[in-house]
Amino acid sequence: MAAAAVYLDYNATAPVRPAARGAMLRAMAHPGNPSSIHGFGRAARRLVEDAREAVACLVGASPEAVVFTSGGTEANALALAGWGRRRLLWSAIEHPSVLKAAPGESIPVGPDGRVDLSALEELLAASREPAVVAVMAANNETGVLQPVADVVRIAKAHGAVVHCDAVQAVGRVDIDMAALGIDSLALSAHKLGGPTGVGALVLANSDVDLAPLLRGGGQERNRRAGTENLPGIAGLGAAARAVQDDVGEMERLAILRDRLEQGARQRVPSLVVFGGQSPRVSNTACLAMPGVTAQTLLMGLDLAGVAVSAGSACSSGKLAPSHVLIAMGAGPLAASAIRVSLGWASRDDDVERFLDAFGAVTGRLAAGRGTAERHPALAG
Repeated sequence: MAAAAVYLDYNATAPVRPAARGAMLRAMAHPGNPSSIHGFGRAARRLVEDAREAVACLVGASPEAVVFTSGGTEANALALAGWGRRRLLWSAIEHPSVLKAAPGESIPVGPDGRVDLSALEELLAASREPAVVAVMAANNETGVLQPVADVVRIAKAHGAVVHCDAVQAVGRVDIDMAALGIDSLALSAHKLGGPTGVGALVLANSDVDLAPLLRGGGQERNRRAGTENLPGIAGLGAAARAVQDDVGEMERLAILRDRLEQGARQRVPSLVVFGGQSPRVSNTACLAMPGVTAQTLLMGLDLAGVAVSAGSACSSGKLAPSHVLIAMGAGPLAASAIRVSLGWASRDDDVERFLDAFGAVTGRLAAGRGTAERHPALAG
């Protein structure tokens, strides 16, 4: 019997945790609207507020500052538009949901994948117009952690507010909004082992007058109209609590990630690990085999039953070189990079299966044979 497929694409979507699935099923048994004042409505409201408290606790904020959204993309859009400032600066490696939210000025990064703080200082000093600075906490492709506290220090000196896309960082590193000094933060449930289609924008100050994108009812303190996604929010809350209970999880994943990178390099001595010398989240490896396209590696691994990705899951199907790696100065090598990302259900066997498949695929490629099979995604 064929071995089960190995899933190593947690940065795209993590499998739903049992606790989150259970919370969603229980929420589905509630017929009440959280805005109704009868008993059914109050029971639904309690589920929403319990989840709000769990999310707030996860990032060091007050529950009143949590705004539930449809995901990280909406949370980013709400923050960037809601502050009401026309000038926007974003790092060159931001997620497309930030880069395409509004016209902005790009902050370059170095070869290490980290924001150039001197360039940020110069950009802010070039204009007195109030600005929003958007810098992610951890990059979705390389896992590289950004110097958020330093970004905040520079931005505040120029009267700017700072929004942080923390979708890939929450649950993988400790986040304390007050300690970092950021003004708003975006997170997404399905990166934590919660459901897709739900996330949150978290504000540093619950009294902020944030202009809503969606207008209608008074939900979410008039910041996001629409009946709350009760099962999704309950699942997000359960995932947030599960992450906080998983003491030692990130250390475990760091061991697996390091073993994976070491094993891959043994099989391909010329292997490049992007961001390997920078501080990173513990679950992410961005690898490139010079002279081999990411598409070829992905096809070979997929045929071997191993699921990884190339670049952002929101754009990897376009087969274009990663804008993140281009910004880091990778040049043509950017077209060779694959992303391997681990998570709560990853085990030693998953790493071994990846290494076996990686060794077999790269061995064939090195021998000049390539993959003989035609991948289903290319059929048509």
